[in-house]
Amino acid sequence: MSMVTNDASVQIPVPSLAGILELARTQRLSFTELFQFAEGRSAAGRMLEAAEVYKVWIAFNDAHPFLHLVYFNYSVTLRQLGDVAGSIHALRACLKLEPRFGPAHINLGRALEDSGIATGAILQWRSFVEMTGEITADGLSHRLLALQHVGRVMENAGLLEEAETALWQAMELRPDKTEAGQHWSALRQRQCKWPTLVPSDHVSMRQQLDAMSPLALACFSDDPLFQLAKAYRYNKSFVGRPNTNGFPRKVAKQKTGTGQRLRVGYVSSDLRDHAVGFALREVLELHDKHSVEIYAYYCGEPVEGDATQLRMKAAVDCWRDIAALGDAEAARQIADDDIDILVDVNGYTKHARTKILAYRPAPVVVNFCGYPGTMGSPFHHYIIADEHIIPPENEIYYSEKVLRIPCSQPVDRKRVIAERPSRAEAGLPEGVFVFACFNGTQKVTQETFAHWMKILLAAPGSVLWLLAGNDDVDQRLRQVAENAGVAAERLIFAPKAPNAKHLARIGLADLFLDTFPYGAHSTAADALTVGLPVLTFPGKSFAARFCHSIVAAAGVPELICSGPQAYIDSAIGFANDPESLDKIRECLRAKRETSALRDIPALASRLEELFWQMQAECERGETPVPDLRNLDIYYDIGAELVQENIAFWDDRAYRQAYRNKLIEWHNYAPLPPDSRLAAEGFAATGATGKS
Repeated sequence: MSMVTNDASVQIPVPSLAGILELARTQRLSFTELFQFAEGRSAAGRMLEAAEVYKVWIAFNDAHPFLHLVYFNYSVTLRQLGDVAGSIHALRACLKLEPRFGPAHINLGRALEDSGIATGAILQWRSFVEMTGEITADGLSHRLLALQHVGRVMENAGLLEEAETALWQAMELRPDKTEAGQHWSALRQRQCKWPTLVPSDHVSMRQQLDAMSPLALACFSDDPLFQLAKAYRYNKSFVGRPNTNGFPRKVAKQKTGTGQRLRVGYVSSDLRDHAVGFALREVLELHDKHSVEIYAYYCGEPVEGDATQLRMKAAVDCWRDIAALGDAEAARQIADDDIDILVDVNGYTKHARTKILAYRPAPVVVNFCGYPGTMGSPFHHYIIADEHIIPPENEIYYSEKVLRIPCSQPVDRKRVIAERPSRAEAGLPEGVFVFACFNGTQKVTQETFAHWMKILLAAPGSVLWLLAGNDDVDQRLRQVAENAGVAAERLIFAPKAPNAKHLARIGLADLFLDTFPYGAHSTAADALTVGLPVLTFPGKSFAARFCHSIVAAAGVPELICSGPQAYIDSAIGFANDPESLDKIRECLRAKRETSALRDIPALASRLEELFWQMQAECERGETPVPDLRNLDIYYDIGAELVQENIAFWDDRAYRQAYRNKLIEWHNYAPLPPDSRLAAEGFAATGATGKS
């Protein structure tokens, strides 16, 4: 035996591996001592030794009352060693001894899922759910987890109805837990199930709103103050405050005027064949390498032979794949790279690694391109947009300092467009007016679809061309159309197609109809690129103003309507007078290469100017501090107002509604002033609510 000295006078013997194995074999190693030894070996990275001790102990202690727990820990150790099959055997042995042991059911399902046996995983979790009808506190948590896993795997498999059912069961078990509700509301949006939120005796409307993700909320309501407060709340709960011990705050290096290059890092899971990748790849190629040094940090799923990623790797100075790194490790890598400006190209989207940014691995953090809204975080200093998306009067809806470029939607002018097919080849009728919308189904709200039905009813013979969802979604929309008096066959669904072929076919339509409140982004840019006019109207939030920014950048402001009724009237007018679109199409052709939408060299140059502006402000100690005051109050107000179900507010009425609610709060408990609607004058005077 070796000896470990604890202090000057006490020495504790530490048994060797051989000694421990002998104790296990002769049944002289207690359950507690076994766990202490094995966990110590695992913590020291000596998991093979831990696994060997578990194996020997199990072989010679088969009558122990806690044998199932040893099997479970043994399975965890085997999984850490990469022995998935061994882990599955151990978990099944555990469940033979204790069939209702929740953690083993959860882990066995995950092991089966990771082995490519999704059906087996679902059956495993379902069996546990069915055997735990009577609930204990411990059983409840594992039953909840099992239902969440069932929902997640079914959603990934495209079984949306089944996933929704499992997630609803999880919500009714614990409505205060937001994970199931977050996926449930997003699933209903993707399936065009209206109304999206449906309270029950067990799950209130407020609980469903609380569970919504910021991205789903942007599809649900054009309320930028509520979206800001939701982002703030989401950041606190899902990102939180990491342990930054060992992460000294990065300070700006003095680079302004020195001739040194500025080191800029882009962090994203979408630097691949993806809408964000398509948007950014030419920007990265056009960055001035005499001015900036570009690092790319990819945190997405591995891809092989991806054309966009290959182009990006060739364009940047340094490419780092950080997907396999933990948040702290990735943050340390960025800090070690001495990044000056770190650009978050994910926001609150799928596979985002926002916690990396919470370690503040760079002096300046920027929100740009990947997420249509504010981050509401204490560590995002700037947001880059344009004057149409965030006019000066709307800066109060953002926690970041707003800086502007000519157009917030970069495009890649090198994108390949296939040869345009005929209408017949695309499944479209000849000689009719074709309205189109290729936005994802999650953006199609009940109100937007009602607008489209009014348009179709007033434009006899026209058809609506949509991107196909699954069969259930397509049939649901056909039924809603029939209920509105529109024949189901007037809805035509385009199957998925390779990007080059999709770009070629969309130009066959006559007019693209935008969605609200979450409008078209890259989809609108694609349409305008191939000469398809896009009709839109702006709201107040980032997502609700993005499309009108793109249309303005393309040089056809006559396609921007003042509101929903003007949008309906304009669409009907174009359908009944198709020649009126000829001038617009000709304008799109004439301005195609000179518009702000396609002036990517100017956009890249302006980005570099802004990066240097941020650097100079940081060097002077003027990096902006996000204003997060009163956001819990704004959240409660927003949660009340959104339940009034008002789809479109004009700006004046919207702000007045918030002021009135703020006055109620202020009269109850005085609010500190903020940079939004609870301003100094309001807080001091106790305004009456009159405008």
